[in-house]
Amino acid sequence: MTRTGIFGGSFNPIHNGHISLARQLKEAACLDEVWLMVSPQNPMKRQADLLSDEARLLMARLALENEPGIVASDYEMHLPKPSYTWLTLQALSRDFPDRQFVLMIGGDNWAIFDKWYHSADILQNHQIVVYPRRDKQPVRRELPASVTIVEAELLDISSTEIRQRIREGRSIQEMVPPSVEAFIKQEGLYV
Repeated sequence: MTRTGIFGGSFNPIHNGHISLARQLKEAACLDEVWLMVSPQNPMKRQADLLSDEARLLMARLALENEPGIVASDYEMHLPKPSYTWLTLQALSRDFPDRQFVLMIGGDNWAIFDKWYHSADILQNHQIVVYPRRDKQPVRRELPASVTIVEAELLDISSTEIRQRIREGRSIQEMVPPSVEAFIKQEGLYV
């Protein structure tokens, strides 16, 4: 069975930190593939802050062109909104019975995981890989058996900072792949 990591997010825009983390988690969690699930609407974020689904997906695909085993997925964009992880995992398991889906989330999301839609069902039916975030370090002894902590080197980059730098006319060259930077400039995004 193919082990496939699901790394969901707005990717508004995708950046080098996302890509580095996907690489590291793919290796550390012994995954065959990682699908960056470009989310159409995170129930915990405002829709107005997002670029179009198509623009964010295109940037993710551009960024991952030369990343073996890491792909940008539009799967969630074809599901009802808002996109709850439990419903996505159920649909994925039904549509891809030859794959074992592993949910990849940050320590910040793990800290509020009990508030997620059907969190107990996710825990019961799927392995979860948690990567610590700056100030969110899960306590290992308190984790359910289906949850694993994977240490990963996090690049100090955020999509919010990238958008701010663009608005201020500052460089984002070291923060995003060249193809993404070129697309943002060409389309006049985030100004």
